[in-house]
Amino acid sequence: AMGAEMTLEQPGGKMVVELVGAFNDLTERMSHAAALSSSSSGLLFKALKIAIPILHSLPPLPDGRSPLSKALSVAVVLADLQMDAEVISVGILREAVEGGVISLYEVRDRIGTGTAHLLHECMRLRNISLKVQELDEDDDASSALRRFCLTFYDVRAIILDLVLKLDTMRHLDHLPRFKQQSVSLEVMKIYAPLAHAVGSKMLSHELEDRSFQHLFPYSYAYVDAWLKSHEAESGPLIDACKEQLLRSLKSDPSLNRLTRHVSVEGRFKSRYSTMKKLLRDGRKPEQVNDVLGLRVVLNPSSAAAAAGENACYRAREIVRSLWKEIPSRSKDYITNPKSNGYRSLHLAVDVSDDRRRRPLMEIQIRTAEMDVSAEGGTASHALYKGGLTEPEEAKRLKAIMVAAAELAALRLRDFPSAGLEADGRNRVFRLLDKNGDGKISIEELTDVMEELGARGEDAREMMQLLDSNSDGCLSSEEFDLFQKQVHLMRNLEYRDAHYQTLLSEKLQMGK
Repeated sequence: AMGAEMTLEQPGGKMVVELVGAFNDLTERMSHAAALSSSSSGLLFKALKIAIPILHSLPPLPDGRSPLSKALSVAVVLADLQMDAEVISVGILREAVEGGVISLYEVRDRIGTGTAHLLHECMRLRNISLKVQELDEDDDASSALRRFCLTFYDVRAIILDLVLKLDTMRHLDHLPRFKQQSVSLEVMKIYAPLAHAVGSKMLSHELEDRSFQHLFPYSYAYVDAWLKSHEAESGPLIDACKEQLLRSLKSDPSLNRLTRHVSVEGRFKSRYSTMKKLLRDGRKPEQVNDVLGLRVVLNPSSAAAAAGENACYRAREIVRSLWKEIPSRSKDYITNPKSNGYRSLHLAVDVSDDRRRRPLMEIQIRTAEMDVSAEGGTASHALYKGGLTEPEEAKRLKAIMVAAAELAALRLRDFPSAGLEADGRNRVFRLLDKNGDGKISIEELTDVMEELGARGEDAREMMQLLDSNSDGCLSSEEFDLFQKQVHLMRNLEYRDAHYQTLLSEKLQMGK
């Protein structure tokens, strides 16, 4: 590890560590969705190579972060949403274009027309909210604006814009209080419903919760404390039920035949939707009964649709054998999907025992594909929530969105390189080994480091540190060792930042 520490001292080494670390992190998150084609990984690698030296040269942002750290945070959210390499590359390059250091024409020449076009779409979206008076109480104006966005912009640009908004919401603390509130109001009126409209639960929930927290801090604190006490009280119970359910699912022979992988997770309860239930529906806190929730996600062993459905129904039988079901609360959205395409099985079961009554436990059962689609994988759900109540219009928009997503997939699809694609770490090695002779020469290393803006001697120093058998080039084994060190170092940095956040929260509370 000493070698890697020294490499970090010189700027070129730092950039390579950043490049390799960021590329691996993003491709690991993306490979979840589908086999990453080599043109996708090539595009992403190119975007990182161009952006890293530029972003390093820009001054810190008003919130104290480096532009690189912002660009990578945005890219990570996009990768988690299973967006394609083009959108993620635009997420990385946008900060550099905003900073005026690189033009759209350069992006077009160095990366490609598709990426430049999407970047242009994102820049067009920049001042969209100015079309509505921020403090205007007219909801029709907001919903007309959302409809306008979905009709006239590439849906992928909208999703990127939503992720940028989410990034802003996660770093509002440096702004004065009134500014935090006006940004939150804009998010609550325009962006959170827009996130519902493109079908991303993950984005809409977090945008709502963060806006709610800034607009109504006392109400948020109240709902949060109430839910936390429930979660603290029910945490051990949820964990016990989760273990029990997972054991039963994994030990069932017929479910084993139908699935490759089974997971059970506790569900996050949105603070904002809880407040809406308490205020709008006039429920008493004890009537908000989906505080306890588990989600079962199954990876079927065959790609046939029936295999996934059979696995879901088998899992439902297993749940019924463990706890008493409340039939009136059960819903089968697999046989009868919701109008927005949502598919899942819902059950409410009574997990009380002889000693104490407990709230009902809500259990959702779905395949991994249904889950990605429900959480925001396809841009076609919940259009009606975005103020689009016309079924015909919703259908037309859905078609536009699906076509945009398919076109992107098509443009980036080529044949994955045989055999090697399975191991993500090999990808970087192959991208650096330009002549494909199975080793990285000093020329190839100098090439990439010069592209990153480093000096020639940085490459020689780095080669000496990593070339453990001193044959003047890096084998894939030597490079793999370096990647393991990169992974370790990035983890430490991440943990340090995470602890820092936790500590500052604790100290704030102590004031």
